[in-house]
Amino acid sequence: MSHTLTHRVPFADTDASGRIHWSSVFRWVELAEHELLRAAGVVDVGPFPRRAAEVSYLRGLAAGDEVEIRLDVVRTGRTSVTYGWQVTRDGEVCVEGGHTVVHVDGDGRPAPWPVPAAVSPGR
Repeated sequence: MSHTLTHRVPFADTDASGRIHWSSVFRWVELAEHELLRAAGVVDVGPFPRRAAEVSYLRGLAAGDEVEIRLDVVRTGRTSVTYGWQVTRDGEVCVEGGHTVVHVDGDGRPAPWPVPAAVSPGR
C-alpha cells in the first residue's frame, strides 16, 4: 500500500540558508502517513511512536518548491509497520528515507496493530 501527497514547501520550513530545515521532512512524511492510515480505515492514527528513522538528503529544497511525498508500506509486523519514502521535485528524488512505527497500548507497551490487513504491503 502506498500514498502520495503533494506539498508546497512553506517558508517556515526553511533555515537561514534558504533551504529546508532537516527536520521538516519528517513532518511532511507524517502527514502522508496519517492520510495513508485513514485511507486504510485506521481512524485513530495514534499512538504510533517512532522506533527507528533514517533519511538521506540528495538535493536541496527551498520555500515555494512543490514536492511529492510518496510513502510505501515496506514491512508489517504484529505491532509495527516499516515505511519507505521519497520526496521528489519535478520527478527528481531530493530526499529519501524510512521509518518504523510501533502501535502501543495505554501503558506504552507494544500492542497488536489495529487493522493489520489494511496496511499490508500486498494490498
